[in-house]
Amino acid sequence: MTKTAHTPLPRKLNRKQLSLFEFWPGSIFYTPIVLYWILMGIRYRDFSTPTAANPRITTGGLCGESKSSILSMAGPTAREAIAPYIAFRSGPQACATALRAMQQAGIDFPVVIKPDIGCKGTGIKLVQDRAMLAEVLPLFPDGVMLLAQKLVAYPLEAGIFYIRHPGEKTGHLTSITYKETPTLTGNGQATLRELILQDPRMGLVPQIYLPRLGKRADEVIPAGQQVPVVFAGNHCRGAIFRDGRADITPELTARINAIMSDIPDFHFGRIDAKVASVEDLKSGRNLQIIEINGVGSEAIHIWDRHTTLWEAYRTQFYHYRQTFLIGAAKKKEGWKSSGAFGMLWAWRKQRRLLSSYPLND
Repeated sequence: MTKTAHTPLPRKLNRKQLSLFEFWPGSIFYTPIVLYWILMGIRYRDFSTPTAANPRITTGGLCGESKSSILSMAGPTAREAIAPYIAFRSGPQACATALRAMQQAGIDFPVVIKPDIGCKGTGIKLVQDRAMLAEVLPLFPDGVMLLAQKLVAYPLEAGIFYIRHPGEKTGHLTSITYKETPTLTGNGQATLRELILQDPRMGLVPQIYLPRLGKRADEVIPAGQQVPVVFAGNHCRGAIFRDGRADITPELTARINAIMSDIPDFHFGRIDAKVASVEDLKSGRNLQIIEINGVGSEAIHIWDRHTTLWEAYRTQFYHYRQTFLIGAAKKKEGWKSSGAFGMLWAWRKQRRLLSSYPLND
């Protein structure tokens, strides 16, 4: 039996638990998008034009950008909406350094440890106390920048996509996606592995869930006990995404505009935030931002299992076209793009770092 931590969009279950393309290899799904990017690059005579869309961020947030550098640009209005965090470097003294910084920032356990440069939830760890922190930090290679962010207890996580063209006073929201954490409920007889294989959805892609369970996969779960299978709110890590675009309201749009206009020259990206309820989200109340992503982010409602392949590609092409339009406009203002070699360098750096991080929770 599977339940989710929240069900923001009640809908009748479809016989189809996965969409046609939901877990296609990236080399297949993204090939048309890469071709579209190349065509746009030829048209604009600069394949890296989108990196100028958020010109104060490395590659505009396409790859290799620092999460903390984006958050640190926030003014007072935006800072108030960002969940408290500290940044520190991994290594022999990392635990003591992190604890001191957390104390100075007033951050208590539990916290979320995440790499400062990363994507798709790689390396994210939920840390409950000091002892666990001392166990987790050595899993990262020395010299890597990490964040420790206060765990936001709100049950609902949403990805909100924001676009504002240069010259516009306000931007608009193109996507809301609710992220649900799959949770197994024990029956006193089956192991976690068996529960996953029996589940209508997880049983179709057990390779996503089983590796992170390790020895726990053969543990029998007592009747009624719930076990979250994943923590990181990323689709490729096993979270379930639901299309929430119907919940875009003028109030939410106004609140996101107030926040994002307080981050200089930010024009395109996704805000990942937690809220207490759908009602709070729609009214723009009590948002706690846990991450801000730039040009490399997606309108992730495409991973809702009800989204068709045509709708997904139409959404992707629309958003990437906006990055070229915005980037070209920012270049006319005098900003520079990263250049093809700059993009390649940042991508290789990110790829090298991702391969060194531990498995996410």
